[in-house]
Amino acid sequence: MDSKDLEKKIIDNYQKDEHMMILVFAQWCVNHDLDPHALYVKAYPNQAANPALMQAIELTVPKKESEEIPDQTLLGVLSLFGNDDLAFIVNEEIEQRMKKNS
Repeated sequence: MDSKDLEKKIIDNYQKDEHMMILVFAQWCVNHDLDPHALYVKAYPNQAANPALMQAIELTVPKKESEEIPDQTLLGVLSLFGNDDLAFIVNEEIEQRMKKNS
């Protein structure tokens, strides 16, 4: 495998992982009765028409059909991909939910 092929493979794998991260985010939102698009736009106002997000939203399932996604798992995945702005917005939602439940 030459360096060009290796570089393409690395980029492809990163993009697949990034899509999975977005899907985890979108499903977490659905599981908590939140609008993934609205939260994403709060974090990234200039990316309202993000095609990967739109695709992920289409792939989500109703929360009753979904496995639980722990808050810390989502925050860790977002951090892994450097989505600190989105992690901040998600953390605000987690804090609001905790206040309501206490």
